[in-house]
Amino acid sequence: MDPTLTQQLSQLEAQLHLPEIRHQPERVSQLLHPAFEETGRSGQPYTRETVVEALRAESNAAEIVADGYAASVLAPGVALLTYRSAQCDAQGTRSKHTLRSSIWLLTDGRWQLRYHQGTPALDSW
Repeated sequence: MDPTLTQQLSQLEAQLHLPEIRHQPERVSQLLHPAFEETGRSGQPYTRETVVEALRAESNAAEIVADGYAASVLAPGVALLTYRSAQCDAQGTRSKHTLRSSIWLLTDGRWQLRYHQGTPALDSW
């Protein structure tokens, strides 16, 4: 595990959890690699275009809390980021506990999210 890489990628990933970023298609498009794909916690596959539009149109989304970030280099310019997340309502109740993994590619000197997967967690926290 690389602490500097973990910090860098977790900060980029966390931007995608923020409503003010999620509603900015240009910023989301910068973070997502042109060939981005996702397998959601439901098992549903998503394309880059689908995700950009869904985030732009999102309203009243629950707060996303995440921790346990860990990054590792898979190959030069390729990194795996894993963490856990949950949605948190206005009362502080957490739901949709999810284990997450993301593959990031270093493209033209900046990291972009190439693939993301969410898996329902067996345990909640």
